[in-house]
Amino acid sequence: MVTKPDLNPSARILGIETSCDETAAAVVENGRVLLSSVVASQIGLHAQYGGVFPEVASRQHIRTIYAVIEEALQKAHLELRDVDAVAVTRGPGLAGSLVVGVNTAKGLVLAENLPLIGVNHLEAHIYSAWVYPVNMVSPPVPPQFPLLALLVSGGHTELNLMRDHLTYQRLGGTLDDAAGEAFDKVARLLGLVYPGGPAIQNAASSGNPHAFTFPRARLEGTWDFSFSGLKTAVLRLVRKFVEDKHPLPVEDLAASFQEAVVDVLVGKTLAAARAFSAHEILVAGGVSANRALRETFLSQNEYKVNIPSLSLCTDNAAMVASAGYFRFAHGQRDTLDLDVLPTWPLS
Repeated sequence: MVTKPDLNPSARILGIETSCDETAAAVVENGRVLLSSVVASQIGLHAQYGGVFPEVASRQHIRTIYAVIEEALQKAHLELRDVDAVAVTRGPGLAGSLVVGVNTAKGLVLAENLPLIGVNHLEAHIYSAWVYPVNMVSPPVPPQFPLLALLVSGGHTELNLMRDHLTYQRLGGTLDDAAGEAFDKVARLLGLVYPGGPAIQNAASSGNPHAFTFPRARLEGTWDFSFSGLKTAVLRLVRKFVEDKHPLPVEDLAASFQEAVVDVLVGKTLAAARAFSAHEILVAGGVSANRALRETFLSQNEYKVNIPSLSLCTDNAAMVASAGYFRFAHGQRDTLDLDVLPTWPLS
């Protein structure tokens, strides 16, 4: 349900995030000021499976969610009755994990008669770029519209043009593997640990990014991405090293693979920003934590690039609370029949 918008209300939003394997809660004031953020990671539980095991994830959310919410409220020096609304991720994500967060949020709003706001996880990643810590002396200028947003994570790689808050024109996305998914798969090929993104980055730091020339799928004439060919090229080279009984140059392979991914992501984003007359660029999602990607974007002088702090790149609830604030400001109020949407697109 959407009511008449109040474009500048003062509000503290409690955010809840359980879309995958992070149990998180945060309190954000006025969509920007981070009063508290608590994240309980499950990486150690899922490392043995080489990826997220959905049933294990949902059970762990149940075990930790109330303690995480209580800690977030305590760190913000607030009681539940002091917040103005509860925002929760309703999708996309793992159905069992999403249900835990949504049902918990319903219980909280019932207890204190608070507004409920369902948030898209992808939108939340974008709004992580608006958040800054409460103790920051000079608050940063928020991203300016129109902007070109690159969402790059384990499950999504897409370009969206934003002309204003909460408006998205999807220009293109991945046709196969998302960038983060490609990182995970290549990490397994190289015998590196899960999660693949940090493992590839660490190995690449000691490697030569020009040791191997891997293909770049430019997909000229579209704003789409494709990383399956790059992944296959790494696979074939790894097999050749194994067949020839040569030591696997893990660091050089990781560095060359990472260079190819970053080259495509940055090049396509800059080209789209030019084509659609964007004023700024925003990069968000788990892969935005990659050091090479961040440095390449920030080293160019053509556009101001908004990238969240490292703690806000991966799944967290501060981004949910921020997106929830802007939804709240535009009049969104959801009812208790709110359901999860595991495959919910942004546009």
